[in-house]
Amino acid sequence: MRKGLIHIVLGFFFCFSFLGFSQEQTIKGYRIDGDDVVFTFDKRDYEKITSDKHQFTDDFEDFKIHDVIVSGQFNNWTRDDWKMERINENIFELRKKITDFTDEFSWEFKFLINGKFWAEPNNEIANIVPAKTEEGIELPVFNLKLYTAYQDQNGNACFRLKGFKDAEKVIIAGSFNKWDEDYFKMNKTENGWELSLQINPGIYEYRYIVDGEWIEDPGNPNKVENEYGEFNSVIDITKLVTINLKGFTEARKVILSGSFNDWSENSYKMKKTDSGWTYNLWLSGGKHHYKFIIDNEWFVDPYNPIKEYDGRGNINSVIMVK
Repeated sequence: MRKGLIHIVLGFFFCFSFLGFSQEQTIKGYRIDGDDVVFTFDKRDYEKITSDKHQFTDDFEDFKIHDVIVSGQFNNWTRDDWKMERINENIFELRKKITDFTDEFSWEFKFLINGKFWAEPNNEIANIVPAKTEEGIELPVFNLKLYTAYQDQNGNACFRLKGFKDAEKVIIAGSFNKWDEDYFKMNKTENGWELSLQINPGIYEYRYIVDGEWIEDPGNPNKVENEYGEFNSVIDITKLVTINLKGFTEARKVILSGSFNDWSENSYKMKKTDSGWTYNLWLSGGKHHYKFIIDNEWFVDPYNPIKEYDGRGNINSVIMVK
């Protein structure tokens, strides 16, 4: 029912106070809690429900709720799975790992009541807009929207733009939020503008929007040309990963070699432990091949069942970073 609806997100539940929403308008429907997405349905946030034919039922306040399903683009608009847990008379919740989702960074979703009715949020919720079909035809219903890239003062990506002290508003937009022009408003500082985000590991392009004008990051030399003949800045978000090798305690030396270090045979010397060997390294998001060199002999990871051919007839162990 909701696959063809297109929306523009107006903010984010976790940090609406930083993004300039008034106290009367807040983001509803979910929050980010560490590595989890927590979907939250509160009956008091919804005044009406609709059927698949968009016919309103006005007395939602007295409507008896038996079950609530989270239905959206991330689960093919399911009507059966993703059932929420009742917390009290009004609130239902469902907790999912961020890694349960695909590599997309935004999704539209709704709450399905009793398998038949869609909860329609009231106009005090910020992240709703009139829905449109793929042809641009406006519908009298709404969707909520979720992003997994989110503002966090302790996030793994800190963006700083020096200067532009006379600007009224600076936005950062990039491939991590589908180039949304409103979502991430930067905070003004003594030296310019700043914003910390939590983003899944990976390589992303981004630009700043200073009072409506798009610019590349003047403090970042890493950039690529875009389709408009200008440049997008590039950032590589990495994650600290620990690779362990159990056993081989009698070995004299173990080297970690893989696609992340051009298969170097000497640069990543592993540290010996009581139970084997270990090495910590920062990796970009995605798939990485690796092997161990144990006293000059190459081995796949005997405790990692995920292996692939490399196109040259060699079998390597595989680690995925998300």
